[in-house]
Amino acid sequence: MELLHPPRVSALLAYRSAVQVGDRELPPRPRHGLSVSLRRHKAKKRPSKRALAAEDCAEAPGAANGEPPRDARPVPDAAVKLAKRRRMNANSRDAAAAAASKRERGLASGESPAPAPHKEKKAPSPQRPFMGCPLQRLLQELGQVQHSRQRAAKLFEWLIAPTSPRHFFDRYWEKKPLLLQRHNPGYYQGLFSTAEFDAILRDSDVRFGVNLDVTSYEDGKRETHNPEGRALPAVVWDFYRNGCSLRMLNPQAFSFTLWQFLSILQEQFNSMVGANTYLTPAGTQGFAPHYDDIEAFVIQLEGKKHWRVYSPRKEAEVLPQFSSSNFSQEEIGEPILETVLEAGDLLYFPRGFIHQGDCLPDAHSLHITVSSYQRNSWGDLLEKLLPAALQMAIEEDVDYRRGLPTDYLEYMGVLNSDVVDPRRDAFMQKIRTLITKLMDFAPVDAAVDQKAKAFLHDCLPPVLTESEKALSVYGHPARWENGNVQNLDVQLKKKTQVRLLQYGIVRLCNEGDATLLYYTAENSRVYHKEEPKYCEIEPEHTDAIEFLLSSYPKYVSVEDLPCATLDDKIALATVLFEKGLLITKNPLLPV
Repeated sequence: MELLHPPRVSALLAYRSAVQVGDRELPPRPRHGLSVSLRRHKAKKRPSKRALAAEDCAEAPGAANGEPPRDARPVPDAAVKLAKRRRMNANSRDAAAAAASKRERGLASGESPAPAPHKEKKAPSPQRPFMGCPLQRLLQELGQVQHSRQRAAKLFEWLIAPTSPRHFFDRYWEKKPLLLQRHNPGYYQGLFSTAEFDAILRDSDVRFGVNLDVTSYEDGKRETHNPEGRALPAVVWDFYRNGCSLRMLNPQAFSFTLWQFLSILQEQFNSMVGANTYLTPAGTQGFAPHYDDIEAFVIQLEGKKHWRVYSPRKEAEVLPQFSSSNFSQEEIGEPILETVLEAGDLLYFPRGFIHQGDCLPDAHSLHITVSSYQRNSWGDLLEKLLPAALQMAIEEDVDYRRGLPTDYLEYMGVLNSDVVDPRRDAFMQKIRTLITKLMDFAPVDAAVDQKAKAFLHDCLPPVLTESEKALSVYGHPARWENGNVQNLDVQLKKKTQVRLLQYGIVRLCNEGDATLLYYTAENSRVYHKEEPKYCEIEPEHTDAIEFLLSSYPKYVSVEDLPCATLDDKIALATVLFEKGLLITKNPLLPV
């Protein structure tokens, strides 16, 4: 499927291929993975099909970063790049310096009445839980929260403090920007840093165009300078020193803290949460004005950056389905918000709001954009729902199978759209009746399950606390010791107390004649590197899965699972435990 606009990168678009974005049908029943036969109390392998070549959506350097390949440019000579930096536009310098002195401004006189941004400069209240604590302490405290949804809610509360989540969703979510200036440079300390960026370049296989983009924007022209191969520190830092911006597309694949942060936060939105990091030299700009197809949370980590945010230009660009192409300054008008973000500040803006950021002459910038809600609208759900509803209606109602009038081409079609003809009126009324009746056949719950299934495939795998590791299959005492395998027979018993690892880790879906339990425990930190993970569950045991979900986060005895026999209860619990989906109340100990 072709996109309506040349695609730009957003923090989520960087992970999705055009085929995945355009998938509008209910997926067929998968033919890979594990098929669990509880009657035989064991899992048997099905033949596995080859994984799709979609690692980080890297078909080509252009496709990997969501931009047309035509934007790619040869690597400029260092001297040429340096000369270009010295020709910095004087007007841009003046505008940046002016912005540094006034922090932000509202709508100018005579501008259209766009929604006004909100700013809150008050420091977070020390009485609120976790407010003002270092990030690592916060994450440790969140590890003590038993319910994973409450954990996600508390992390989001910290992210946007002192604004309350309720106030945020009522006033700003999908409506207008929110600016938080905390005057607390250490608020987000520990989330990511330039030092960690450098360590990742040295220690990991970071690839240009897949994990890292080198970009510049000067004289109204946006360029990408990605060479091929591994992004080695000497090459990357040479680009940076000569004025290029560095964008890491999937930092959670390399940073444990970001992985933990995003994996918790994704349950707040029930939609994939992604991230890009941006390192920009002083006095430069890396990207042209544009809007994205995601809800963006810009977190300033180091230095400072001058931002301008603009309202959607027209109704068709409000909450868009796709990101825009690059805009010129003449196309976007005047900003509704102009500010300088400093370390510890946050700027939120909805999808469709045009934005651009540039560095002041006296400071570099490191920020991370956390984003969610790509392709998660009512329209996206209906794209899955309506084809399925229509197919069911055709199969079950003869009205949808009756033939069209033999003469309908005489009075229908664009050429006849202005013709007054009673046959046209009758034809249009028939269409309205069939569309209205289509709701009776709409498999809404099944379509929602398919959205949930896609979300679970998008998800980062959960990060286990030390306690969860000890109580999960990863803490099982089986080991090699004294020349032999020890403790292999330590098993779940009827009195063993268990619960799901997290609430959002599983989803039951009916697909054809099978009931499949999709889960996230074995996902990769690289987007869609693995195929969807699932267990096939016999229909008579779905009540047990629902029982575990409704009981969460309380522990239940294996013998309380609503299965027909004790053997089935133990077999189901064992399969879920071995897939990393269940934890026990107490560690399993050898007899």
